[in-house]
Amino acid sequence: MHDALLSDDLFSEVLLKPAEQGADELFIVSGYASAVMASYHMEQLKKQRVNVKIHLLVGMTSRDGLSLTNHQTFKKLMENEFSDKFTCSYLAEYPPVHSKIYSWFKKGKPVDAYIGSANYSQQAFVLNSQKEIASKCNPEKAFEYYQSLIDQSIYCTHQEVEEQIAFYNNQNEVLSNKDIIDEENADYKAPIGLDKITVSLLQTNGDIHQSSGLNWGQREGRNKNQAYIPLQTKVWRSDFFPEIGQHFTVKTDDKKILLCTRAQQNGKALQTPSNNSLMGEYFRHRIGVESGEFVTKNDLLNYGRTTIDFYKTDEEEYQMDFSV
Repeated sequence: MHDALLSDDLFSEVLLKPAEQGADELFIVSGYASAVMASYHMEQLKKQRVNVKIHLLVGMTSRDGLSLTNHQTFKKLMENEFSDKFTCSYLAEYPPVHSKIYSWFKKGKPVDAYIGSANYSQQAFVLNSQKEIASKCNPEKAFEYYQSLIDQSIYCTHQEVEEQIAFYNNQNEVLSNKDIIDEENADYKAPIGLDKITVSLLQTNGDIHQSSGLNWGQREGRNKNQAYIPLQTKVWRSDFFPEIGQHFTVKTDDKKILLCTRAQQNGKALQTPSNNSLMGEYFRHRIGVESGEFVTKNDLLNYGRTTIDFYKTDEEEYQMDFSV
């Protein structure tokens, strides 16, 4: 008897249910993949209160390379936000691999696996913007396939990864090692030709938020650094930012990367989903306020501005200008 072909709710069927049934480790081979998908997936697993370690191998990087922002975000997930729960490798040798296999383990043994058309991306699993299929396959064979590619891959955090994988910028120009270093050290320049929107860190009456916005955590029982960027009505009613719940990267003018999502009623807040305090820590450090301290309007004025400019690179990548 053949296994059923799955075409509906693939995120739940392929990426959640096995964990809910006790699987604790996932090995992925995916031709293309996005770091924001990994961030979204980890957040949903956390909501289900299951503890899973994910190993991702991106297969088309030996031919097509990867965007520098996507690479930097993968590194951020592996080194910082999910350092004990996420690893990411890039295939560095030919031929490239276009396969998509998801192999689940439980207590060190393969127990479930899926093969299909869906890349490890929000477009394939979350947004329903395209049709995908998946089917169960042999767990042992699926893991053997993953293992067969390990020696041809390199961790995204490896010190020589820039020498083996081509990374490109927002203009789809391939960057040399020197280009990458120069880009990291270059003075910030506001993008030209991208959609732009400006949001205020103050209330409509011009005052600072007392227990929301940058001061969301300033109440009993909260981490004092918890914060979000408030979106004014005209902003959240527009289609500038993604839908509520979708994850996206925000690259700041001082070369930091924030993994963000829209949250709260009507999606009126931008927050860092893995840890709400990361947003508050970033802004307090930026404007010279001690960690956990209340942010005043004068703090922003002394810094030099009370607004933020956002530029839209694509549906999953934004640039943020908070420079003075």
